[in-house]
Amino acid sequence: MTPSKLATKNRADDVDASFGQRVRQWRSLRSLTQTELASRMNVSVSYISKVENGKLHFGDYPSAKFIHKLADELKADEDELLLLADKVPPAIRKRIRQRPNLFRLIAKLDNGALDRLESSLDTVN
Repeated sequence: MTPSKLATKNRADDVDASFGQRVRQWRSLRSLTQTELASRMNVSVSYISKVENGKLHFGDYPSAKFIHKLADELKADEDELLLLADKVPPAIRKRIRQRPNLFRLIAKLDNGALDRLESSLDTVN
């Protein structure tokens, strides 16, 4: 495997693991078993297990529709789950399309500058 493919695979594995870990946390918080969640989601227990353990193959990644239903069932933050699954929530996607240059500038900021920006935005809202 080439270094770039390996880096992409590792990044995807990290995203899957983070998404899966968060799903497991929300499921546990709601005192649901994998079997109960699978039944509510109309999927196999095996699929829920693969989601939680980051073992999905490329074609098996959860769709935005699945994530929406999952968030409803778990009473979880849908935007957080979408982002962890490497999907951009519709409201954020709309803003990026409206102001692409702004988001390019934000992407270039270091963590300190991002923290200051976030603090100043918190006072506005």
